[in-house]
Amino acid sequence: MRRLSTALLAGLIALPVLAAAPEQSTRPVARGGLDVDGLDDVVRPHTRPVKASVSFVAAPQEQFAYPDTSPFPFARPKSLEQKVLFGKRKKKKGSVCGNIDIQGEKAGDIPGKIRGCGAQDAVRVKSVSGVALSQQSLMTCETAEALNKWMEKTVKPTFRQRGPVVEIKVAAHYICRTRNNQKGGRISEHGKGKAIDISAFTMMDGEVITVLEGWKRGSSRRLLQKVWKGACGPFGTVLGPEADRYHRDHFHFDTASYRSGSYCR
Repeated sequence: MRRLSTALLAGLIALPVLAAAPEQSTRPVARGGLDVDGLDDVVRPHTRPVKASVSFVAAPQEQFAYPDTSPFPFARPKSLEQKVLFGKRKKKKGSVCGNIDIQGEKAGDIPGKIRGCGAQDAVRVKSVSGVALSQQSLMTCETAEALNKWMEKTVKPTFRQRGPVVEIKVAAHYICRTRNNQKGGRISEHGKGKAIDISAFTMMDGEVITVLEGWKRGSSRRLLQKVWKGACGPFGTVLGPEADRYHRDHFHFDTASYRSGSYCR
């Protein structure tokens, strides 16, 4: 037992002495080229010697000259600018119903030859949305607005690839008469300045699509059906070739109002 204790003591004496922990944490080694309180060349306990400093030279930044002011687009030629302004003034001067897209002239109040006919503050329309009417057409502003809306939203988009459309053939506008010219019948909306009849559409290349012939065949029929259907909304009454024998060769549009909505046939 005594021998074992002696051997154990001898082994413990032979163990290496553990280093005491430093009283404070060592400072990090300074980066090369920097002098931190003169410690670059100091070797502290448990730290590696500082190697020779290496100087880093920052790459020169690319110089970019910024403009003093933001660049503006090239100005349009004065001649073009004046031409555009002149065109707008001329178009505005020739407009009616307070809408620059409705070109024409004021006609004032139209007296009726028979009871029930006539129109107040009527206008003679030459074109709507840039599309000419084959003849100046007398109507109320309400009807002119409906015609312009139909032209812009339906007719022009429908004939864009086939055309474009440049003119519509007016078969009838204001006229003091009864419906379908029937004796003793009610006054037609034509007699109130609220109706217009259209029989054909002329394209820019000279092609004319008539309601009478176009309604009978292929692509023309599909186009005419689309513009006929598109009128149902802007106008109160929309009649086409399938309505009756009186409308087989034209569309009849008017702005009569009904409680049930537009009447389209």
